[in-house]
Amino acid sequence: MLGDPGRLRALEIFALVVAEGSFSAAARASGLTPSAISKTIARLEERVGAVLVLRSTRALTLTSEGRDLHLRVLEILAALHTAEREAGAGRTPAGPVHITTSASYAQHRLYPILPDLIAKYPQLSITVSQTDHVVDLIEAQADLAIRAGEMPSSALVARSLGASQRLVVAAPTYLNRVGMPQCLEDLAGCTLIGFAYRRKNKPWPFALNGEVMDLNADPRLQASDGEGVRHMALSGLGLARLARFTIEDDLKAGRLVEVLPSYNPGDVEPFHAVRLGIGSALPARIRVLLDYLARYGRVDQPSPRRDDA
Repeated sequence: MLGDPGRLRALEIFALVVAEGSFSAAARASGLTPSAISKTIARLEERVGAVLVLRSTRALTLTSEGRDLHLRVLEILAALHTAEREAGAGRTPAGPVHITTSASYAQHRLYPILPDLIAKYPQLSITVSQTDHVVDLIEAQADLAIRAGEMPSSALVARSLGASQRLVVAAPTYLNRVGMPQCLEDLAGCTLIGFAYRRKNKPWPFALNGEVMDLNADPRLQASDGEGVRHMALSGLGLARLARFTIEDDLKAGRLVEVLPSYNPGDVEPFHAVRLGIGSALPARIRVLLDYLARYGRVDQPSPRRDDA
């Protein structure tokens, strides 16, 4: 029955069991007895008609049905939390916002514009998780993700943050040591810097005789994120292919130099702020951040001075 208050409590306990990893740990966290936790999960399994948790003396494992239900429960609890907070705060942007983003975007776009946002909305609290890997927003309990690349069809709602050209660059110290490449053949004698995960180790495209050709880059040096690759290049270790918005200041200051600019095919990488498309109502705390990113956090324009906001 919809009016049964025990249904929501059972879902909360199920989520707690998964988070804590055992019935006994969930009992300690909730103040209940392990027996009460076990009975609650048993009643929930009876209600849904499926085994959710495989119990053993060493570990707790979710069944396929348990994993599916757990994701749904996280959605329900998050929506409930948002509804309570928004009802209490009216339309005033307030509460926590969890963003997952690459280190490069955080460093060169997000952090420079956050002070003005926090000053304007003092009731917001923001958590930033940095990773170049694609994360599951539900599992990460994140409200927004900043992602590079084309957006595939999914349940995510995307907001464009522009697109950034990619350049092959190197530090003057490296080029003074090995010489400035004059043609594609010269790259064979260069050290290449790439990403330490397969998704990003794509061929480097170059324009040649009016056509685009891919160079199967085999990086000798690798880093787990774009900022690591950038710092390797700044240290004079080799050539890197990076988004312009992350190195625009380095280029202006002469810390990095573009390599083979006449061979650049002019390709761009789009960026988006994405969120789960659950329901039609968008909490004020997320809406103001999305609007702010779309105005000041674009990758196809210089990052504004904070007093321009």
